[in-house]
Amino acid sequence: MPKKVLIVNTSVDHFENFDVATGLWLGELVHFYDVMHRNHIQMDIVNTKGGATPIDPVSTSKLMLDKLTKQYQNNQAFMQLLETSPSIKTINPKDYDAVYFTGGHGVMYDFPGNPDIQRVISKIREQGGIVSAVCHGICAFLDFKDTNGVYYVSGKKLTGFSNFEEKLAYRKKLVPFMLEDQLFAQGADYTKAALPFRPYTVTDYHLVTGQNPQSPKRVAKKVLALLNAKDKIK
Repeated sequence: MPKKVLIVNTSVDHFENFDVATGLWLGELVHFYDVMHRNHIQMDIVNTKGGATPIDPVSTSKLMLDKLTKQYQNNQAFMQLLETSPSIKTINPKDYDAVYFTGGHGVMYDFPGNPDIQRVISKIREQGGIVSAVCHGICAFLDFKDTNGVYYVSGKKLTGFSNFEEKLAYRKKLVPFMLEDQLFAQGADYTKAALPFRPYTVTDYHLVTGQNPQSPKRVAKKVLALLNAKDKIK
């Protein structure tokens, strides 16, 4: 059977209590998607509510927009996938071998504690699949406890957008919390690159995480290697 990956984006388009736009960081979707596409992996793209996926305008600014992301931005068929995304509520996780959570600050509002996200993660893990995320997409794991009341991230080796990177991005006063702090508070074995905004990934058994917008390609390659392994992780 061909492998299949679910990609989950935000549906939130602004910082709460601020008139500042946010949403999906487009490159964090594109660079993961491109690796999977070139390796003939089937993918479905959803968001939390269904309908149009908001895109953080900073991610498509001249300073941030890289060549590959611009190519996809100009691809009408690809962008249509983001205009008419199904909701994760409609998804049957049995259909997927892996899930990937994209970032952008919008996810800080609709990923933590989301029961549909937790349902998808639980089922994919139950059937031996892979869970992955990049940057703020790691928010998908926050406030998620097992039947014993233990946080999902507790004891897991992972990474995610750092406090220092949040400061450098001039978003510290806008965000509802600092991701690095929350991960530590919930018991994660969090690490980060020695320098900000450098590609950095961590793999812990079934879990693949990337620190920042520079990391989705590396996350994709690690997920691909696991998908191509002789047997799925048990």
